[in-house]
Amino acid sequence: MTLQMIITLGILAFAILFFITEWLRVDVVALIVVITLMVTELLTSAEAIAGFSSPIVLTIASLFIIGGAILQTGLAASIGRQILKVAGNGQTSLTAAVMITVAILSAFMSDTGTVAVLLPAVISMASSVQLSPSKLLIPLSFGALLGGSATLIGTPPNIIVSDLLHENGLEPFQFFDYSPIGLILITSGILFMVTIGKRMLPDRTREKGLLRVETPEEIVERYRLPDNLHRLRVRKASSLVGKNINEAEFGARFNVTVLEIRRKPDPKTMLKLGETSLIWQANREEGLKPSLETTFRRNDVLIVQGDSGDTAHLAASWNLGVQPAKPSDEQAISNEEVGIAEVLLPQRSRLVGKTLPQLSFGRIYRLTVLGIQRPGVKKPPNIKSAHLRFGDILLVQGSWENILSLRQKRRDFVVMGHPEEMQGPPQRDKAPIAGIILLGMLIMMVGEFMPLTTSSMLAAVLMILTGCLTIDEAYNFINWKSIVLVAGMLPMSAALVSVGLIDLLAKNLTIALGALSPVWIIGGLFLTTSIFTQVLSNTATAVLIAPLAFAIAQNLGIQPHALLMSVAIAASMAFASPVASPVNTLVMGAGNYRFSDYMKVGTPLILISMAITMIVLPLIFPF
Repeated sequence: MTLQMIITLGILAFAILFFITEWLRVDVVALIVVITLMVTELLTSAEAIAGFSSPIVLTIASLFIIGGAILQTGLAASIGRQILKVAGNGQTSLTAAVMITVAILSAFMSDTGTVAVLLPAVISMASSVQLSPSKLLIPLSFGALLGGSATLIGTPPNIIVSDLLHENGLEPFQFFDYSPIGLILITSGILFMVTIGKRMLPDRTREKGLLRVETPEEIVERYRLPDNLHRLRVRKASSLVGKNINEAEFGARFNVTVLEIRRKPDPKTMLKLGETSLIWQANREEGLKPSLETTFRRNDVLIVQGDSGDTAHLAASWNLGVQPAKPSDEQAISNEEVGIAEVLLPQRSRLVGKTLPQLSFGRIYRLTVLGIQRPGVKKPPNIKSAHLRFGDILLVQGSWENILSLRQKRRDFVVMGHPEEMQGPPQRDKAPIAGIILLGMLIMMVGEFMPLTTSSMLAAVLMILTGCLTIDEAYNFINWKSIVLVAGMLPMSAALVSVGLIDLLAKNLTIALGALSPVWIIGGLFLTTSIFTQVLSNTATAVLIAPLAFAIAQNLGIQPHALLMSVAIAASMAFASPVASPVNTLVMGAGNYRFSDYMKVGTPLILISMAITMIVLPLIFPF
């Protein structure tokens, strides 16, 4: 083994270690890999940064934008609701309907986005038929992963192995080449979940942390929010006079929310004769929706929500009079303009591990956290001092506009507790346009009228030009961490090839496995890939193992298509760990799952998928 091989293996071992431990973000690790490959001169600068201009990276970025437009226009949610309407009330029919719905959607868009869109609906549906969400949320997650195996654009590994074929002068996979094996895997996955799998799923009751989507009125009652309503009067001598809400820092300093300002309207001049004026002053107070720029006046009555101690501290600091709340004040908690919602923190949320004051939550998101629920913990965490954890549910209060804006920050939040009528996507009227553009892109791909990269980039630009989403929203929907990960690990794959490691490993494996049928080699590649994908991202796994599969096929003198497709499919079979895929972590808190739940249900499904792959792929792609 040469020195270059040893250095390359060291860089790879470093990357895998940090991917598994998450001591550094995966995109940072990928950038370190690129820089190290340049510094050690294993690759030239042009070769090391070539991944950032790779067609794979451009295609994946475009697909993120297209998926974002489908979400933003409400097209995905509309399709999902229509399919779920025919689900019925039994666990078997609901499980099948959920998995079919999410598989269809994730075949054409991000599986994470699909699960985030359907998660509240599935929880609500489970509650309506008195079924524990833990019986449906793992099927939701697994259905999304299975759906990604059905089309070329279903998941990045599918695109990666197809591009590898193209780079080596072979016929790449076409759009529906994955569909035969993908449909069989989806069908078998559904059959497993509605028979054996449903008996393995835990039944976590509400007392054990079960979550459900509730109306604002139900949330108000459960959190006893009217008990924390107060009236504060701005005295003439108050230092608050002339300041706005932003300057007063009600949320940042005191964790108190101004729900409404009751203020007498300005006097109106009814009649003016010379220097004499007839002025009319209304006695009835009018409700004013506060904004950060709203300036306080003398005699303003503030309807506020907050802990009694925090409210008393605020009143003393600003010299405000404290008055008991009136029954009519409860309308200020939730109405057409402002409201409350519960939001779930997924595992990769940037809020995890930090306190709300450290995050400046109120200033950044313009919302106030009224409470924190932590599944499995009876005593609610302290709002000011608790370090947030994966699975925490924050009760936030503020304008519906700001609450709904959290839906765009899907990495950090899953909005669960707002009414259906307030969930309307900003570009609902653009849903037909988004559907037409998506259909046009699929026709271009299936008919091979344009290359995959060209058609996806064209569709992404059309989504922006037609107003299905803005350019800023498009940037927000791109998962830049994934983009940098792919761009950074492609050179690592190139380095493994250039120093001869892939060829060396492939030759040794060929000698060891030469007596075996290629079918068993497919099984070995599938098993290896699926093990790696439980601890690494499916993208990184595919980038590293696909060249090895290709080299083995060359050494054996067989067509590589079956071997490469087995790698791509196995990379999506991330069933056995809650951290193997974002969709698994997304449902973990909502279903109150444990690590063992995924292993118990996911391991048999991986083995079933491996057996099907070994049987079917050689029939579709003969050696």
